[in-house]
Amino acid sequence: MNNYFQSKVITVKPGGQLSLQSHVHREEHWTIVYGKGTVRLDDSIINVSRGQVIYIPKGCKHRLINTDKKENLIISEVQIGDYFGEDDIIRYEDAYGRD
Repeated sequence: MNNYFQSKVITVKPGGQLSLQSHVHREEHWTIVYGKGTVRLDDSIINVSRGQVIYIPKGCKHRLINTDKKENLIISEVQIGDYFGEDDIIRYEDAYGRD
């Protein structure tokens, strides 16, 4: 991590999903590197598969869902902004009971 960006590799297990969330201080750029699924961006649903890139602006509600029953969904995430702390995550819905 540095002052300009942060990157992560995120794996979503078959049938799993990330929380519905948004951020105040960062935008995200997701590259689908393996698998297939859907991305919710505010009120839009986008089907995604390997090689696609998704831009998530600051303040946009978003969620990644693995629609496959057998294979993982793996993304490379690059965050750009002025703060990268986990407390910048505003969760609206979460299957794991996180706030």
